[in-house]
Amino acid sequence: MIRSRSLRLMLAVALVFSLSLPAFAGHGEAKECKKGILLVAFGTSVPEARVSLDNIGEKVAKAFPDTEIRWAYSAAIIRNKIKRTEKMIVPSPAAALAQMGDEGFTHVVVQSLHTIPGQEFSDILETASAFNGMPKGISHIEVGAPLMHTPADLASMSKILPTLVPAARKKDEAVIFMGHGTHDPGNIYYPGLATYLQEQDSNMYVGTVEGYPALDNIIPTLKAKGIKKVWLMPLMSVAGDHAHNDMAGPEDDSWKSILTKEGFNVTTVLKGTGEYDAVVAQWVAHLKEAFSAL
Repeated sequence: MIRSRSLRLMLAVALVFSLSLPAFAGHGEAKECKKGILLVAFGTSVPEARVSLDNIGEKVAKAFPDTEIRWAYSAAIIRNKIKRTEKMIVPSPAAALAQMGDEGFTHVVVQSLHTIPGQEFSDILETASAFNGMPKGISHIEVGAPLMHTPADLASMSKILPTLVPAARKKDEAVIFMGHGTHDPGNIYYPGLATYLQEQDSNMYVGTVEGYPALDNIIPTLKAKGIKKVWLMPLMSVAGDHAHNDMAGPEDDSWKSILTKEGFNVTTVLKGTGEYDAVVAQWVAHLKEAFSAL
């Protein structure tokens, strides 16, 4: 009888001890849950273009008032240029995550501020995977989708973009949204968006600097329709170098110069999509979805 009671006591003590084990870390101290958000933009070396990123940051802070927010730029060429010209260090996603891990963050959402899931987004996924669950680092990482990631995102953007066009634009005038474009399979989102957009307004188009559709694919259609005036708007989070130079610049190879030479009257709008609250709301929605999975 005594032996049986002793055995039951030993089993009870062992059970209590085993249940308490997950609560301890390191030298027996509980690791406090600390959540954070890392916003990752491609980046821009044009200071005035950062108004877009400021607006995104404000909207995210409003949606997550009790969560610390950090920033990183995914483009090394942009980070290096800022370091050289402005003497300012903007971390890469890897550097930012390493720092957050060192500072005790346990749960982090890495939110992409890219337009499509191209190579930059693939790199973010790979980086997040490398840091996820790292010993003595961040225990859980979720990645928020870029602006356009699902058919629903494309449909939503096709309804939002027409509302961003200045009221002075007339229905018989064309609007071309300039995207970056890429050789990555993710480029398919641009012609996909163009199809959705045409259903909303047959005189609205999507073109890209480095992918398909190109401006050359759009000009013949404009001429066939007898279009006289064209509005150019960036389909990029910031109105940076591409918008100022490739779209609206005075050089012969800018879209404005090419279209003007082709006989069109051209008006440019130098505002990144991050300056429009309706667009930012879609990024924030992706962030909320990822945050809820932490």
